[in-house]
Amino acid sequence: MATPKEKLSASLSILEGLQTKGSHVFLSKEISRTHRERLIKNGFLKEIMKGWLISSHPLEQDGESTSWYASFWEFCAKYCHSRFGDFWSLSPEQSLLLYGENTIIPKQVIIYSLKGTNNKLSLLFDTSLYDFKKKKSEKKDTIVPYQGLRLHSLWSALLNVPASFYEQYPIEAKVCLLLLKDGRELLHNLLEGGNSVVAGRLIGSLRHIGNIEIADEILTAMKTAGYVIRETNPFLGSPSSFASSTPPISNRLCELWAFHRKSVLTIFPIPSKLPTDPSFYLKNVDEIYSTDAYHSLSIEGYKVTPELIQKVKSGRWQSEFSEEDRRNKDALAARGYWQAFLKVKEDVSHVLIGKEPGAIVRNSHRDWYLQLFQPCVAAGIIAPSALAGYRNHAVYLRTSRYVPPRAEVVKDAMSTFFELLSGEPHPGVKAVLGHWLFGYIHPYPDGNGRIARFLMNTMLAAGGYPWAVIHQGDRKEYLSTLEEASTKNNIAPFAQFIARQITTQGTST
Repeated sequence: MATPKEKLSASLSILEGLQTKGSHVFLSKEISRTHRERLIKNGFLKEIMKGWLISSHPLEQDGESTSWYASFWEFCAKYCHSRFGDFWSLSPEQSLLLYGENTIIPKQVIIYSLKGTNNKLSLLFDTSLYDFKKKKSEKKDTIVPYQGLRLHSLWSALLNVPASFYEQYPIEAKVCLLLLKDGRELLHNLLEGGNSVVAGRLIGSLRHIGNIEIADEILTAMKTAGYVIRETNPFLGSPSSFASSTPPISNRLCELWAFHRKSVLTIFPIPSKLPTDPSFYLKNVDEIYSTDAYHSLSIEGYKVTPELIQKVKSGRWQSEFSEEDRRNKDALAARGYWQAFLKVKEDVSHVLIGKEPGAIVRNSHRDWYLQLFQPCVAAGIIAPSALAGYRNHAVYLRTSRYVPPRAEVVKDAMSTFFELLSGEPHPGVKAVLGHWLFGYIHPYPDGNGRIARFLMNTMLAAGGYPWAVIHQGDRKEYLSTLEEASTKNNIAPFAQFIARQITTQGTST
């Protein structure tokens, strides 16, 4: 008779066979009842609704959303194909959000379909699908495939979203307008449909982002055809400066930076001059190290103690000779943090004598990452390939609806990020937006939070601000304010949180 371990192994082999093509969403009927129940019991599968399953991780705790959000769009695609065949698409609004690199998992996805029933399907973590019944089918070239989904084409989505979309999602609207190479498809359908109101809105929005050529092309053709056009600009605020040849993720980051810096400027304390005695500032940084390391590592879930921090700092941690130290992941993380901290401190010393901090971090952030994880590689805990650089796979943040950008755009995103960091004159803005956007991009497989805090403190030094320690007791507020910025486009709570840290704690310069 097979042992429980052998039975589970057999079930895992079935699951592995289903996952060979990268799928993580399955119909219940694809797995026999015996294997299905065993895999659910052991945490390798999770039921989404009757008849549908997703892959999960045995160590995922109750209430943790990672596996669901990681499978969300694949589920939407497979469920809609199963129910509607090829007669469905995401709404024009959701299509533009995806074109505009908005990666937040939406609370509700609206599906357009001839087979729709105007019904809401409630799913996990307060998400849902709503199938909106279409009265007539779309034109053949209106719907396009996108990563297993079916989206409205760019021009169709722009023609069909209401004016409120521009007010609610100005960043995505601008990014999508810049994807237009010419006005041909828009113009063809505007002339055919005769919608002068939409034409006026598109012309005004194109002028707002500086795309005068397409705006004039549409205006001239519509007037020639006898339509009366009244230009309207649906965007609030001053015109943006974009480059149409720039990748969408880069335009998105530029707009996010421009939008949020105004809030930070009103909240953050006025910077001081650089300290006249850099050695005194660095001495204070040394003194705060143990506190900083303890709290930064604790925030990331490591079980460290002040004694362990001191052991590593004093050099009494010996992975070469102590099997206990070599295999202790907490000790390895503490050792990596100490190595990275020494490099960060060296970089801060250059900032304190007036070197440009953005350029320093651009050149050094890879070294920080390498130092953080070198002990784990040396101990054989993680593979050497982990030190290769930016991630080449998708990542999902525990309990967060925000999903970092696709791996394919990380390189462009980081290039733009450092341009923004170096181009920003206010060190407080550099610190707040630098920290948040680094985590927003999430360029590395691991260590992003620690590097973001190192980056923040390097920028703070450039403004004469003290080193800020984010305490473990403030973890909930810290993470919730970052989530507020990433999912609700509101940086103010995070800026206020960081401003409070540097006024109530830290070192004196």
